[in-house]
Amino acid sequence: MRGDWQTVRSLIPYLMEFKGRVILAMSLLVLAKLANVAVPLVLKQIIDALDKSHAVLVVPAFLIVGYGLLRLFSTLFGELRDAVFAKVTQRAIRRVALQVFEHLHSLSLRFHLDRQTGGVSRDIERGTRGISFLLNFMLFNILPTLLEIGLVAAILLKKYSAWFAIITFVTLVIYIAFTLFVTEWRMVVRRTMNELDSKANSRAIDSLLNYETVKYFGNERYEADRYDGNLQHWERAAVKNQTSLAMLNAGQSVIIAIGITVLMWLAADEVVKGTMTLGDLVLVNVFMLQLYMPLHFLGFVYREIRHALADMEKMFSILNEHHEVADARGAQQLDVSRAEVRFDQVSFGYNVDRQILFDVDFIIPAGHTVAVVGSSGAGKSTLSRLLFRFYDVHDGSIRINGQDIRGVTQASLRAAIGIVPQDTVLFNDTIYYNIAYGSPEASHEAVIAAAQAAHIHGFVESLPQGYETRVGERGLKLSGGEKQRVAIARAILKNPAILIFDEATSALDSKSEQAIQAELRTIAEHRTTLIIAHRLSTVVDADQILVMDKGAIIERGTHRELLAANGVYAQMWDLQKREEHEHLGY
Repeated sequence: MRGDWQTVRSLIPYLMEFKGRVILAMSLLVLAKLANVAVPLVLKQIIDALDKSHAVLVVPAFLIVGYGLLRLFSTLFGELRDAVFAKVTQRAIRRVALQVFEHLHSLSLRFHLDRQTGGVSRDIERGTRGISFLLNFMLFNILPTLLEIGLVAAILLKKYSAWFAIITFVTLVIYIAFTLFVTEWRMVVRRTMNELDSKANSRAIDSLLNYETVKYFGNERYEADRYDGNLQHWERAAVKNQTSLAMLNAGQSVIIAIGITVLMWLAADEVVKGTMTLGDLVLVNVFMLQLYMPLHFLGFVYREIRHALADMEKMFSILNEHHEVADARGAQQLDVSRAEVRFDQVSFGYNVDRQILFDVDFIIPAGHTVAVVGSSGAGKSTLSRLLFRFYDVHDGSIRINGQDIRGVTQASLRAAIGIVPQDTVLFNDTIYYNIAYGSPEASHEAVIAAAQAAHIHGFVESLPQGYETRVGERGLKLSGGEKQRVAIARAILKNPAILIFDEATSALDSKSEQAIQAELRTIAEHRTTLIIAHRLSTVVDADQILVMDKGAIIERGTHRELLAANGVYAQMWDLQKREEHEHLGY
């Protein structure tokens, strides 16, 4: 319950953005309820005026017109209130959704590797929908219903026997206590449904994202069975949720029926005794109908508010996710006037019990190229992740121009670095959009020039839709080489001071690789460049080559120096040359 109130309080700043609208909406709410409560009072006067036992019958025109106007106002003020408050609600949804979205982008790579996209997207969807429900129904159903209950109780206490107010109050207490008790019990079922729903959705999206893998192994039936297994658990929880809802509604109806019956019995007895008129009887009856109809709806609203809070719970928990990597207090802008990069005795592990890098120490002088080679799992790609500061080093430091990257803003750091990754993932948009993503404000001419430099312009022009061709989910409509060329064009367009080529030509054939290598050498000129490679032919021109094994640098030097040393690098060179000769001979 404490967490629920914290969730409600977290929405208050969003309401305060439109104080005037909130005040006007609340004023209209009060006017609507005053008009609604006045309707039975005017109806009593009309009935008493038409009662033969009272006087000569005349049509109470003024009262009838007043009755009609009050009916109109009770609805009209409510509609005006909704119209005035609409902008407040929608702006709050927009602000919270944007805040969650920005927060997700600010979280560490570790969080995003652990998360399931389908589950997170469903949590955000339900959470934003819950905000709309919570604001509208808490402010415009619970508050006005409580106001109406207070007004009715005061009128009954003033005009009639105290028993009318007592019976009304006791009925309300029993009704609310029953609703709270059963609803709290049902919330466990609702949370289980949400978890199972998110899990099933995550399973479905994960399977569809890996459509080709499913097809390769003919596992359509296996995936369907796994998905159905999750749906079976959700079905059982949904049935339990629905049956418990029926029990709650039935119990509420019994409590309301008993309360109304007792009140009408008491009113009818007072009419027989002559202490109340027919108008008073109708007044009590209409009051009870007006009161218990929203009260019955109040039970539904309370349940839905609790459901909305449960739906918002996970969304707001995302905002409480710890920033593993965050800008230091007073972080400075990175100085990239001359981009010298230094790894100073860097040690790092993704998990405490699994260290990846051990005392890695090297310098990339400004404008020079350093290549890192080694077997898979040697820790090569970890270097680029640390340089981008997706993770912070455990020991040692990474410095650019003498500035520890932990002391500069992440935005300025990443703005200075461009990367062509081994596995290029593209947005499900056009080729033009994906190239322009390197610098969204770049001109059309600059985007085309970058595509030409990456040797992809001719291919794109040959497509029926040219640069407006959509690449599909994660770029699956393009080949590996085509995606890599888009990534290279994107890096060229960004025009960074520091370049990282992480197996940049691994998806290209030999002919394309040679063409791209020449262009990579051109764009790397006068830039500080880190090349991470498995294919040694791509690094022979590097100013220095580092050989890594099991997270440590075991050899370093130029291509000639390392061959002359006849160590691990020389063995790797000989092995790759033999493989190339065998392939050509084949």
